[in-house]
Amino acid sequence: MNVLVAAGFSIAGLVSPKSILPVSYVPTEASFIFAMYAAARTIPLAFITLIAIYKNWEPAVLILGTLAGFIQLLDGGVGLLQHDLGKSIGPLVIAALQFCAMYLLSRSARSSAE
Repeated sequence: MNVLVAAGFSIAGLVSPKSILPVSYVPTEASFIFAMYAAARTIPLAFITLIAIYKNWEPAVLILGTLAGFIQLLDGGVGLLQHDLGKSIGPLVIAALQFCAMYLLSRSARSSAE
């Protein structure tokens, strides 16, 4: 879910930049370029993560899931720097849930290996 949400936001930034920019900001070429960088980061991550889940590659899912959790944690930090509680709480909650899921997956993988 985490990587799909991130990919969705980056696609929204490309299609409708006003939907993710603060109210007082006007979309510019710079915001479009930034959205392209975000999409370049998140869409391949989502795609590869979905393949890893489909193929049941537990080590890859653990690595990609942990990476996605750190990305959300950093996104929450960006929201804090912007003094925007809404852009902080959502990513921080998603990061916490992501790390919890990765912990449970790693514990499950260890117990099934024994």
